[in-house]
Amino acid sequence: MEKLKDKIASLSSTPFSRQTIACLLNDLYFAPCENKDALKEFLFEQARKKRDQYYSRKVFLRGLIEFTNYCQNDCFYCGIRHSNKKNRRYRLSCEQILDCCAIGYKNGLRTFVLQGGEDLYFSPQRLEAIIRAIKERYPDCALTLSVGEREKDVYERWFKAGADRFLLRHETATKWHYEKLHPQTMSFSHRLNCLRTLKKIGYQAGAGMMLGSPQQDISCLVEDFAFLSAFRPAMVGMGPFIPQKDTPFAQEKAGSVELTLICLALVRLLLPPVLLPATTALATLSKDGTIKGLDCGANVIMPNITPPAQRCLYTLYDNKKITDGESVEGLQKLKEMLHRAGYEAVMSRGDSKMTYSIDGTV
Repeated sequence: MEKLKDKIASLSSTPFSRQTIACLLNDLYFAPCENKDALKEFLFEQARKKRDQYYSRKVFLRGLIEFTNYCQNDCFYCGIRHSNKKNRRYRLSCEQILDCCAIGYKNGLRTFVLQGGEDLYFSPQRLEAIIRAIKERYPDCALTLSVGEREKDVYERWFKAGADRFLLRHETATKWHYEKLHPQTMSFSHRLNCLRTLKKIGYQAGAGMMLGSPQQDISCLVEDFAFLSAFRPAMVGMGPFIPQKDTPFAQEKAGSVELTLICLALVRLLLPPVLLPATTALATLSKDGTIKGLDCGANVIMPNITPPAQRCLYTLYDNKKITDGESVEGLQKLKEMLHRAGYEAVMSRGDSKMTYSIDGTV
């Protein structure tokens, strides 16, 4: 056990090793191991210490706006996939998006996250106009986009318009596994190239993966950690896979809260300055999942400020936890919960402390 503790303690100070990560994942989760609970607690303690070294006990709050549930893609795991005819579709207008920002800003939020499916109705020009409108009205706020794969010139256009960050989860860094989760019309290499392009342009680029997705094994996770270690994203968004009833994966088993917490802690130790959300998916599978995530090294929460009528239609997975983050009362409850757990809710931009060269190299 002491050797395993030494491996954990040295993750932040030694070169990345696939063998070390495979060993830790195996002993912490996949295989029987003596003193597993004590080893996990040591891992979580080390992750908290490393997070506190960079960010103290601050938890950054971001206003999430799910502005469209149309999508041109047919990812097998996603409830808003193009082929799902049972989903009621919606799009927020520019005015509705600005109303969401106004509510968030009034309540103190200084980062907005525009998230949606790959909806080509929001052309480069149309989304550029929305970005400019938000940044002109709220110049002291950061703006994150999470709208999928586009070409370099489009990403550049949005960056010049004022977008600061971009979250594009790679989902899996293993090609054969990517092809089990996506239709043939989608390209593993294009997804990774998009991430590299975003970083080269100058975005604070975020990646991330699903944990416990169908056919994922320990070798897939090792490749995920290898990719993250080399790419050094500004943020890593990851949560457990949760099946959605109207997708090809409806009958698949949900991912594990335990594995998610272990991976959060490992990412924190491998990439100490990274921004690491405690995701809605984690909170959906575990009643106190948000605090559990923070206690394993996470430091970001995204209160949902989408209008309630549309929020319930953004069904990436079943039984999604719905928050009232658009209300003063909802945010106050969140702040109080964090305070009771020993954390400080921070509403500022909260930029990542991750450093990398502007051309995207490590």
